[in-house]
Amino acid sequence: MKKIFPGLALIAGTFAFAQSTSTSTAETTSPAPSSSKIKFGLKAGLNVSTLSNMDMKSKAGFYGGVFVNIPVAKDFAIQPEVLYSAVGAKEKGDSNAKLNLEYISVPVMFQYKALPNFYVEAGPQFNFLMGAELKNDVGSLQLKNATKSFDFGIGLGAGYNITKNIGVNVRYTAGLADIVNAKQQRYLYGYGRPGSVRNSVFQIGVNYKF
Repeated sequence: MKKIFPGLALIAGTFAFAQSTSTSTAETTSPAPSSSKIKFGLKAGLNVSTLSNMDMKSKAGFYGGVFVNIPVAKDFAIQPEVLYSAVGAKEKGDSNAKLNLEYISVPVMFQYKALPNFYVEAGPQFNFLMGAELKNDVGSLQLKNATKSFDFGIGLGAGYNITKNIGVNVRYTAGLADIVNAKQQRYLYGYGRPGSVRNSVFQIGVNYKF
C-alpha cells in the first residue's frame, strides 16, 4: 500500500502538467468549447467481487484512483484510469475466511453520451497484482506466488453527471484470464475443478472532475 499512493500522486502530477500545457497552448490559439476540454478527476467507491469456479461467495472491497476524460468527438470520449482495487471472494457459511486480492487496475473506457448528463461506456481493463492472501480467524496464507501478476478483463458501465463536477457511476468488469499461476499451485486455492478462476467485479461509486 505504501508504494501505491506515491505512484498515484506521480500520475496525478503528470496529468496536471499535461492539462497546464494544453491550457497554455489553447490560450495562444483559440478557446475550445467547455464540452471539448480534457478533464482530470478522482473517483472512489465499492467493489462487490467474486471468483468463477470457486465454491465461494462475493465480498465487498474498495476502489479509488485518478482518471482523465478526453473528448474525441461531439458525444464520444476516452477515459483512462489508474485505480487501486481490492477484490476477491469469501467462503460460504459461517466461516470468516476471505481471499483478498489487491490490484493496480488500468481501465481504458470508451464513453458515449446518450443524454446530456448520461453516458454508457465499455473498454478493456489491465490489472497488475499487488497482493494475494487467504485470511481467516486463525491466520493467513500468502498466495501472491500462486497468483498471476497480470490479469485482463472487459468493463461495461454507465454514469450520470449530477453537476459539471460531481457524478455517479456503475461498472461490471468480467475477467478473461485464469488468475491461478500454475496447475501445481491450484491446491493453495483449494481448487481442483476444470476451467479457469476468473475475477468478476461490480463497482458503484462517485467521481469528481476538476
